[in-house]
Amino acid sequence: MRSKYDSIGERAFDIFNYLFLALFAFVTVIPFIYIISASFATEAEISERAFFLIPREFSINAYTYIFSSDTVFRSIGVSIYITVIGTLVNLAFTLTMAYALSRKTLWGRNLFMNLVIFSMLFSGGMIPTYIVVKDLHLINTYWAVILPGAISAFNLIIIKNFFQQLPAGLEESARIDGCTDIGVFWRIVLPLSKPVIATFGLFYAVGHWNNFFSALLYLNDHNMWPLQVLLREMVMLSQLSVGDLSNVDPNFVKPPEQAVKMAVIVVGTIPILCVYPFLQRHFAKGVLLGSIKG
Repeated sequence: MRSKYDSIGERAFDIFNYLFLALFAFVTVIPFIYIISASFATEAEISERAFFLIPREFSINAYTYIFSSDTVFRSIGVSIYITVIGTLVNLAFTLTMAYALSRKTLWGRNLFMNLVIFSMLFSGGMIPTYIVVKDLHLINTYWAVILPGAISAFNLIIIKNFFQQLPAGLEESARIDGCTDIGVFWRIVLPLSKPVIATFGLFYAVGHWNNFFSALLYLNDHNMWPLQVLLREMVMLSQLSVGDLSNVDPNFVKPPEQAVKMAVIVVGTIPILCVYPFLQRHFAKGVLLGSIKG
């Protein structure tokens, strides 16, 4: 509760601060509102009006086109599977390697750390990566999408720095009680790392959910396509000309092009956006942990 002895200047500053933040938040949300509104608008209205927040006439033609086939629901299931399994793999590899590199007693620690930093600056490129994935017989498997990016070097460094900031006395006490390295990591380090796990788990999950290029390269079976690849194909199909549509299917009705683009953004964003509220209390704290000390 504010004191009645606050000066007029402090109150004026608070009012200005609240108004500025409210205006900034409103400006940030406006594009999302427009995209949602345009996805429910007719094609004619999108062409006529450059900007609107409420459509004159509601239309669900874009969503009817997107969900007209069971393929969409299968692709959503594929995306959820890749996101969940991929995030677990990312966290398992990143956390274990970061913990090992955070121990000063690890032999060759500096060499491994330099190799991690080197991978941030240089990469093999798309073609060598494809050849490696092919030689490992991972083409047309979900592991081709998950394993090549199993560890993010940047995330690894941040988590490693966080582990180094944990009090050394906790580890020493655990070892006195008979804990092994795995026991210390599982019983002491991981319970203290919930903000970090939640934050970087969200980063990895968003990356897997939005990734379509790897699936486009490595998944040749259309039934294995995740949601992002399928939505991309729908957008491309909605942009076909009348002459092209006659070669696709004589009974095919061209969907609204602009409305489909907006609806695709909504369908591709809403599911992963729903995950954030469950991690919000850890996110603000975890995103800064490990970013101070090297």
